Amino acid sequence: MNKLTLIILSFIFMQCEGQKDSHTETAKEKELRQEGLIEKYVYNCAEKFNYNYQMQEWQNCLDEGIKVDSTVAYFWQQKAMPYFKARKYEVGMAYLDKAVFYKPERWLSYRAFIKCIFSKQYKEALKDFELCVQMDGYSYVQDHTYQFHIALCYLQLNEYKKAEAIFKTDIIAQEKQWGEAHFLDIFYYGISMYEQGMWEDAIFQFDKSLEQYPNFSDAKYYKAICLMRLEKYKESKTTMEAAKRDAQLGNTINEANEIYEPYPYQVRW
Repeated sequence: MNKLTLIILSFIFMQCEGQKDSHTETAKEKELRQEGLIEKYVYNCAEKFNYNYQMQEWQNCLDEGIKVDSTVAYFWQQKAMPYFKARKYEVGMAYLDKAVFYKPERWLSYRAFIKCIFSKQYKEALKDFELCVQMDGYSYVQDHTYQFHIALCYLQLNEYKKAEAIFKTDIIAQEKQWGEAHFLDIFYYGISMYEQGMWEDAIFQFDKSLEQYPNFSDAKYYKAICLMRLEKYKESKTTMEAAKRDAQLGNTINEANEIYEPYPYQVRW
């Protein structure tokens, strides 16, 4: 075999090997492989540390996983999450953007929630939630509908009429589906009216919220203000005193993430 023939055969062999190595991984194969990486670098490494005081060790584990496969969206989300809880929003968002890039169907709604509740980027949150609605239709994130969060963003942008309309529509949808709406939706529906000086309408919604959560101090606080504005001073005083007692017992907005971030209109006594 002459030298030229040997070179040609070697080239053909390398091409065949390259085609073999670069064959397209099936979606199932990729899922199983990435699950194994998550098991190794998240569950059996990062989660052995407490990111509250071992942040570097936590991040090192995730970085090792990213060296193996930087397309695992969960690695990036897990890098981001502790920074949001530490209120380092810009640092966390850079990592979360990567998670959304690699797996938007899983992490876009989470990023929208973070922008709404944690980093208070309401206009940016609205953009993400609009995309979520396009992808998922009527759906949820962190136990509340996309519409709840969208209305909350408008409430925080002082677009009270728009917030009121969205809360109303979403409450009707929840009542049709489950028989009743979440007390927090009803509370914020009342807040949208409170901000427009619709004192009696707001009280009606706060009372509906209190039917589900009788010791809800925040609903009582804003109800007391409405009563004062209606010149019902005695009832206002009694309601405000009850609100304070309930607040001292911890009966406030009870969302899981409330320990990290106060929710809009949550009263700090």
